[in-house]
Amino acid sequence: MLYTNKDLRKLIIPLVFEQLLSILVGMIDVVMIAGVGEAAVSGVSLVDTVNVLIINITAALATGGAVVAGHFLGQKDSENAGRAAWQLVLFSGVLSIAVTIVLMGVHKPLLSVMFGQVETEVMDSAVTYLLITALSICPLAIYNACAALFRAMNDSKTTMKIAVVMNLLNLTGNAILIYGAEMGVAGAAWATTFSRVVAATLIMILMFRGERTISFKGQVTWQLDGVLIKRILYIGVPNGLENSLFQLGKILLLSLISTLGTYAIAANAVCNTLASLNALPGQAINLALLSVASMCVGAGDYKQARYYTAKLMKIAIASTAILSVAMVIFAPAIMQVYQLSPEAKTLAVQVIRWHAVMAVILWMPSFTLPNTLRASGDVIWTMVIAIASMWIFRIGFAYLLSSQTNLGLLGVWIAMTVDWLFRAICYCLRYKGDKWQHFRKAN
Repeated sequence: MLYTNKDLRKLIIPLVFEQLLSILVGMIDVVMIAGVGEAAVSGVSLVDTVNVLIINITAALATGGAVVAGHFLGQKDSENAGRAAWQLVLFSGVLSIAVTIVLMGVHKPLLSVMFGQVETEVMDSAVTYLLITALSICPLAIYNACAALFRAMNDSKTTMKIAVVMNLLNLTGNAILIYGAEMGVAGAAWATTFSRVVAATLIMILMFRGERTISFKGQVTWQLDGVLIKRILYIGVPNGLENSLFQLGKILLLSLISTLGTYAIAANAVCNTLASLNALPGQAINLALLSVASMCVGAGDYKQARYYTAKLMKIAIASTAILSVAMVIFAPAIMQVYQLSPEAKTLAVQVIRWHAVMAVILWMPSFTLPNTLRASGDVIWTMVIAIASMWIFRIGFAYLLSSQTNLGLLGVWIAMTVDWLFRAICYCLRYKGDKWQHFRKAN
């Protein structure tokens, strides 16, 4: 077996803590920003959606690079794994700098087009937060690329430690800048940016250690390798297009939600954070499965790829079920932490309970299973299904339910789970066959 139970625990447990830390810090961020006012929470939540869209473009490259490096590791070829790793970081850095320049140049018309109907105070907060956090896109892209490489080496403990440092810096910066310096939204943005720069610096230093299975030592060049970049982009571009259009769809939905009032925007922001906590086991398993399946595919062992896929999905489903039960029971108490209006609190409880129930049933086959397909190189088909499902079901049904019923924000989240159902059916049918097992040889 390529991975023992000990190997899997070594990979997954730090990923769970890393994801948990990130989510808990995100929740505290919202609470701290909420102290500035509901308009601040709404403005930051709107910009976070835009930032995720941009970040997904570079994060997709990290996935492509990790898969390619994983294939080389499965073939016991550390030298080419290191070459692919450096090309990933070099290309990610160049692309993210270009994206940052464009974003900062068009931020005003961009926000006006997407969220022009929001209150002036919300828009002011959004502009401030966007301009400052845009500076952190490149450091975060480099961090994500290197973190993906560490996971490919079955070393998620290191990324967990760096995540601890990054998030502690972010929290400390928030406390000092939001409350101490009374900088409000700007303080939150600068704290986030500084923490990401530090994290990127630390992880880059560690990648130069020569004793690692994948190392930048001896690989540094400022010339792009067309062959390796092509292999990385073969995985990364469809994944990036899928993630970007997915996030663009969420932005369109935010435009719809923004018409429901500031209380709905705030409730949606809180529910997004809690939904991330609910999906934490799945998110951790997603990262682990991509690395595990890539190694199996590189070794040409699809029987083990299927074995580990089934095993990791069962763990994710059982863990999610435990969190969902807690979420349903304690949702009202959790909402007391956030400084929301009574209308926003009531709405948030309804939404998060719906999400908790459906996450157990549909989240893993919708978002975890396709990572095995991607690891094998079956990226075009997964992209087409994801994009079609997002735009036909999630967006289409959201507008239908919001206009034809009185469900409001809850209707938007119900449409999201219809999207999950369609994806789950398509991915399960694809995985059941064997066509996905022939893509790596073909490419």
